[in-house]
Amino acid sequence: MMVLRIAVQAKGRLFEDTMALINETGIKLESGKRLLLLPARNFPLEVLFLRDDDIPQSVADGVADVGIVGENEYAEKKKKVLITKRLGFSKCRLSLAIPKEIDYPGIQWFNGKVIATSYPEILRDFLAEKNVSSEVHVITGSVEVAPGIGLSDAIFDIVSSGSTLVTNHLKEVEVLMKSEALLIQHPELSKEKQLILNELLFRIESVQLAEDKKYVLMNVPSENIQQITEVLPGIKSPTVLPLAKEGWSSLHVVIKEKEFWDVIGKLKLLGAEGILVVPIEKMIL
Repeated sequence: MMVLRIAVQAKGRLFEDTMALINETGIKLESGKRLLLLPARNFPLEVLFLRDDDIPQSVADGVADVGIVGENEYAEKKKKVLITKRLGFSKCRLSLAIPKEIDYPGIQWFNGKVIATSYPEILRDFLAEKNVSSEVHVITGSVEVAPGIGLSDAIFDIVSSGSTLVTNHLKEVEVLMKSEALLIQHPELSKEKQLILNELLFRIESVQLAEDKKYVLMNVPSENIQQITEVLPGIKSPTVLPLAKEGWSSLHVVIKEKEFWDVIGKLKLLGAEGILVVPIEKMIL
């Protein structure tokens, strides 16, 4: 049987987010001692666990058919792969940071300075574009400690919350790019594997459509249905069903959770009662 092989990060936040997504799609992986490659029990998929910086190469070479990788690694490795879908999780940014006590005058400050990074290609492209001459010092591991021990004047690294910079007495001065998880694929997938990928994408999109959305049911005065419908930011026209009580209806709608809290007061003023908010696991449009 034809199987689609997907490369994912072996550990870290991207690993956790990816495995949560796979689980939400209903795909169940075999458990066992083989930690490098795990087949699925109920879907033609097998998961290959790799270092994040090895994923673009593995997909470009056809070792894996598809992969989930940070946009930062995709941009750094410059491999011939296709971006199939932006996944919207594991967001971060790649930034230049300097010791916090320095008064930063602008990008030209980096002329003649040493910058430590694990992303030399992205950094060199940026410096060339800005006509800045810096020495790029490649480090794998804890880049943020480099200025403190005298290895560099500044760093270029991933920033999420910024707490690591604060701990190391650094401040962010330039954001070079924003990054999120990408689903990438080999540019020449077979027709059979593309069909499997399409089914996987369908499941992923169904899960993501349901994120942060709620199914809301409420009892409303029938005479106010039009006004309530105008208040609700639903995907389409809400469902309205008559109740046994004359003059009342049951109204059903799907809305984003944050939008619900924005309109709850208006709904109550228009007579809505018995409001029930139900979580949604999947949505198929």
